[in-house]
Formats: sequence, structure tokens, C-alpha cells
Amino acid sequence: MQQQQFGFRFDNKYTTLPQSFFTKVQLNRVKKPSIAIFNRSLAQELQLNADELLQSGAKILAGNLELEGAAQIAQAYAGHQFGHLNMLGDGRALLLGEHVLANGDRFDVQLKGSGRTPYSRGGDGRAALGPMMREFIISEAMHALGIPTTRSLAVTSTGDVIYREQALEGAVLTRIAQSHLRVGTFQYAATFAGIENLRALADYAIARHYPEILQDENRYLALLECVLDKQAALVAKWQSVGFIHGVMNTDNMTISGETIDYGPCAFMDTFDPATVFSSIDTQGRYAYGNQPNIALWNLTRFAESLLPIIATDLEEAIQLAQPVVERFPSAFEGYYFSEMREKLGLLSTNEQDEALILQLLEYMERFEVDYTNTFRALTEGVYPKNLLFQSEEFLQWEQQWPARLDAQGTTIEEARDIMKTVNPVIIPRNHVVEQAINEFVEGEPALFLQLLQAVTNPYTTADSKFTEPPQDDSPPFVSYCGT
Repeated sequence: MQQQQFGFRFDNKYTTLPQSFFTKVQLNRVKKPSIAIFNRSLAQELQLNADELLQSGAKILAGNLELEGAAQIAQAYAGHQFGHLNMLGDGRALLLGEHVLANGDRFDVQLKGSGRTPYSRGGDGRAALGPMMREFIISEAMHALGIPTTRSLAVTSTGDVIYREQALEGAVLTRIAQSHLRVGTFQYAATFAGIENLRALADYAIARHYPEILQDENRYLALLECVLDKQAALVAKWQSVGFIHGVMNTDNMTISGETIDYGPCAFMDTFDPATVFSSIDTQGRYAYGNQPNIALWNLTRFAESLLPIIATDLEEAIQLAQPVVERFPSAFEGYYFSEMREKLGLLSTNEQDEALILQLLEYMERFEVDYTNTFRALTEGVYPKNLLFQSEEFLQWEQQWPARLDAQGTTIEEARDIMKTVNPVIIPRNHVVEQAINEFVEGEPALFLQLLQAVTNPYTTADSKFTEPPQDDSPPFVSYCGT
């Protein structure tokens, strides 16, 4: 495989799938592309020529020039959006291609906000600078926290004005993913493309993400098992850091187990399982506490899509798939309590651990304390003067915790050394992220760059302006589907 411009090495196997899964698209050129922010460290991880991309890659990253070896396609997919199935597809994204590293690792390179496609459904296919900067900083923060995620290589300003509720500066995000295969991709295949095309898609997904099951007796059932396990682990990590995706539609759940599409997402401040951040989630479908249930709902839709290739007889297929789907709650709980044990420095498993963890969370909710800062206070051993830490309930709980550590042969000091590696000092707090983005858009990048540096080093000391929750009189934060 030959190296191409800027160090890209494209090998576009997705384009060998039936034509119904994608459409070749023409570039939608913009007026004056310039790179607004560039992720040099990611470029180096991808074995790209970072200096060359930064100096002369804006036209490529904005979609103005065709890149040698690029696939240049929009992908077709469907999806349940707030429970309703719709035909979707890349309405404002262009897949440049599959970039392959020297060791064989494969990554999608996608331009988001690159203009109209056949799937745009009347939209302009463009994106605004602010939401693209939001995806950049949140996705990189998630990566730094050790949570599987798509990543952001660059945000490129287009020099064009786009119109939403007001005139906004246009931009294109260069997104890197293990792939953009979604539950919705399989829903599209099962609903619109036919069984042979569904099988071709599944074989592609297995070869790309789970080659170890290629020789399984029923590899499509094994695919369901793999994806279920990945999603259980992913959502457990979300819950452990207080992350709320905000729009867990089936087209936003990846087969690879990466977090994707940072639209109405946020990190929780005050601990409350009912917390919702999406402006349109009026029923709390995607609330923090409901994310595991929605993951199961989505995986059930994935299983339904696979039934025709799991077995030729529908009843047999259901009998095979149902026990797999029913394992999700226990798989999720296993991953979740493992994450939460680590947050308390617990390295072994005890039957009393779940009660200890859930009791602490109950007190956190009752006394309305900050999620991240509470775990960090436990980590540092320095408790703020708030209602939780001064309560009789906490004083009783605090006696149980060291006793549990003693039972595993760990001192509180040793436990806190472990906790310092999993309980972040800083998360991308909503009010600070919005301020940083607004200033960046207005031509003042200093705060955004400081915040980016802090959230990509989440376990080290950070400026208090980044770690303090919003003031009590601040209006509730609401995010929108701008990304």
C-alpha cells in the first residue's frame, strides 16, 4: 500500500460493499478554508505529516480539494430517533476513506459539515464553528479519561456564513473513528437492503472489528455478543464519570463500542440520575439514569436486525438471540461496579460493595452535591463544608469504607493513590466549555486552549475556574443537536 498525500494510506474496503450502502459525492467547496485548531499529537499517532497538514492541508480538511486515494462517499444508515425509525444517512458528512497504519490498524477519516449529500433531507449539509469546537474538546476530554471515543483531528473554518437561528461562521470537523458502522447501519440493511446485503455488511463488520470470531459456528450471533459487551463496558464508563450522551438514538451507537456524535451531551455537575441536557428530550428518555436501559433497547434493535442471518427460521433466531440480549443487565452491572469500586480504591470484590457504592450515591443525590468534586474530595481526603460531608449519614458511611479497605489489606493512603488515577480533578464543565467556545468564535482563543490543556490532563492539578461547579443562580444548562 503506497503512502499518499500528507501521509495518508487509504485502503477503502467499505466501498467494496454493495452500492446501496453508500453514495459517491462531489465536493462542496467553501470560500476561504483555514485551520482553526489542529490536533498535532493525534496526527502523529496516525502517522500523518503534521507539519505539512497544518501548513497546507486546509483545503483538504475543508473538502475543497480531492485527496489522492480518497473514497469520498456518504454512508447510508437508518435509526430510531427518540423511538421512531427513520431513513437517515450522512446528511452533512463525507467519508474520505479508511486510513491504515503501518501495523494494520484502520481508521475512518470523515469530514463533518462538508456540505450536502443525497441524504441531507433538505438541509444545507454544513456545520457551525461553535458546535464543531464543542465536539473537538469533548471528544478529546473523553479520550483522556480513557473512554472509547471518536476523536478530532482538526476543525477548519470555511470562511462561509451558515444560517440557523442566526448567521454563524461555518466549519468542518475532521473526525477519526475505528469506523462509522452504527446499529442504524444494520437497521438500514435489514429494512431496505435485503438479506444478502445484510450478510455482506455483517461480514465486513466482523472482519474489521472482531476478526477473532470469523470462524465461529454462528459468527453473526457472536457479533451480537461482541457488540453487546462493548456497549455494556462503554456505558459503564459513561456512568462512572457522570457523562450524559443526550441523544442515544440507534444511529449514534457504534458497532466498535466508541462514543460518537457529541451533540446535546454534557458532564453532570450536581448528582441527579434524572439529569437531561438535550433541549428536545422533554420526557427524559436519555437522562443519565436511563442510559443503561436505552443501551439495552438499542441492542435489542440490533439483535432484531441480525435475526435473518442468525438463523433461517425466525423462531430459532429469536431463541438464539434472546438469551444474549438478556445478558446485558448483568454485563453492564459487572462493568459498572468494577468502575465504581476503583473510584473508591477497592481492588477486590465483596458482596457488600454494591450496597456501599449505592448508599454513597443515594447520599450524594439527597444532599445535591457535585459528582466529580465529591469523588475527588474522597480521593484527596480533604472534605468541603457541605451538607453531605457534615451529615450523620456520611459519617456512618465513612466508617464502613475504611473497614472494607482493611478487609482487602489496603490502607486508606494506598487506596487514595489508586483513586488519583481514576477520579478526575477536572471534567469539561458545561458553563466553562460554552464560555471558552464563545470566546474562541469571537477571536479570543486563550481560554479554550487553556481548557483543552486541562481536560486532556484530567488527573493533574487544574485552575479552580475549571473545577468549580456553576453558581447556584446560573440558569440550567441545555445543549442542542448542533453537532
